[in-house]
Amino acid sequence: MTQVTGHGGRLATDVARAHGIRTMFTLSGGHVFPLYDGALQGEPPLRLVDVRHEQTAVFAAEGTARLTRTPGLAVLTAGPGITNGVSGVTTAHFNGSPLLTIGGRAPQARWGSGSLQELDHPPLLAPVTKLSTTIERTETVPSAVHDALRVACTPHRGPVFLDIPIEQVFGEATSTAAPPAERQPVAPDEGRLDEIARLVATARRPVLVLGSDVWADGAEDAAHRAAETIGLPTITNGTARGVLPSGHPLLVTRARSRAFGAADLVVVVGTPLDFRLGYGSFGGKDGSPAARVCHIADSPEHLASHVDLAGSASGDLTLALDGLTSAWQRQPGHTAHADWTAELRATADAAIAADAAVLDSDAVPIHPARIYRELLRHTDDDTVVIGDGGDFVSYAGRYVEPGRPGCWLDPGPYGCLGTGLGYAMAARLARPSSPVVLLLGDGAAGFSLMDVDTLVRHRLPVVMIMGNNSGWGLEKHPMQFLYGYHAAAELGASTRYDEVVRALGGAGEMVTEPAEIGPALRRALDAGVPYLINVITDPDNAYPRSTMGI
Repeated sequence: MTQVTGHGGRLATDVARAHGIRTMFTLSGGHVFPLYDGALQGEPPLRLVDVRHEQTAVFAAEGTARLTRTPGLAVLTAGPGITNGVSGVTTAHFNGSPLLTIGGRAPQARWGSGSLQELDHPPLLAPVTKLSTTIERTETVPSAVHDALRVACTPHRGPVFLDIPIEQVFGEATSTAAPPAERQPVAPDEGRLDEIARLVATARRPVLVLGSDVWADGAEDAAHRAAETIGLPTITNGTARGVLPSGHPLLVTRARSRAFGAADLVVVVGTPLDFRLGYGSFGGKDGSPAARVCHIADSPEHLASHVDLAGSASGDLTLALDGLTSAWQRQPGHTAHADWTAELRATADAAIAADAAVLDSDAVPIHPARIYRELLRHTDDDTVVIGDGGDFVSYAGRYVEPGRPGCWLDPGPYGCLGTGLGYAMAARLARPSSPVVLLLGDGAAGFSLMDVDTLVRHRLPVVMIMGNNSGWGLEKHPMQFLYGYHAAAELGASTRYDEVVRALGGAGEMVTEPAEIGPALRRALDAGVPYLINVITDPDNAYPRSTMGI
């Protein structure tokens, strides 16, 4: 135990610092001034990044947690500061991101008398956090922050929320702070892994699915070993994209439809069986029987309960995946599935070959896919790619395959637009030597483009590529299909968002011809400032999706 002395803000930030937090994201508010003082005057000082909208502060903290696998910190002033951040906290909830949000709070001594921004925040945040409470005494600040961070970082990870009344955060106290405990991995049940291994060993058409929790749990190497040792055709999503790099013979994400439709066993690791995975229903296509499903999660409460699972296990995902590999090796025999793997590899290769027509399209207005041909030519394995948009980012999900895990960020299953600028800040700070590319829809840009000002003030160069189709494409085309017309789906034609970025201190240009994309991207990567390439794309192009997730 360490003795700590100071105001409530200093006590809180000292504990946050001990837990590995190095950056505080915020928007200035009087209720939380002591937290700024604690951040800047402590040793080492925390970097203080002040943004233009509280949702960006929370998204940046959540993005930091996802990229660094350490907790992120957002500090929000009372009342509207906190309610403005709720979508970011909810996104962290659905993504399983260890996020600490500390909020200001009206004075407890005057509670009920109508103080400025008097609102009882914890009940609002409780449904989307692992812990949501008020710190009522200054001397308990260290233990409360320590406990909250411990909860946030315990699998299944997630956001926590604390608010501190103004007299407590400004108040002085001497207290003690416990050091962060070393994480003790929870071993999965060996018998359950043996049963899953038996199913894998006898399957003729197995598929392995790897999700974001594989990365969050530090299990990417174990996942790679499992896939290669067992020889499992593999599909990845979220930050697990890149566990098997682009071009790996077992990576069959581009054969997803065939794999999920004809599989007889699907082993899903580190991601929920939600709408992205057909709610856990696989097989049954072209006369094949329904597939058996096994689910491996980082905690028992995250195992699917809406699916009749053939096998399940929970615990540390490195131990689970290495345990599964060892159990498979101990099986008395292994059903050959080389033909199945070859079929999926051929299907994926055919899909990739068929991409050439749109990736190399010279059509005007520009086909969105043409942008990704140029992006792939100008990015490296360590490039962090961030998606914030609808149809435009769906194309990115199809064509951009990271070279390593932890290099892809999208909003995740909550699907909240506006994450992009916050995630870009997080990526620029977390990966200072890596290129950072933010893919923006013109609709999504409306939620956070003003935070280019934050990038400029804090000297955070980011490349932004906008697919500007002058509308809400993800909604426009389905409504047109259903009703024969669309409404509330049009935006200004060819709006000069690049000029907005220049006005905020960045740089940019508008692109209307396919041949201009590559040179513009080179200029953006070399600029050293926030740079927006505003690409005018075909407003009539619709991403060929099979589900809306509803």
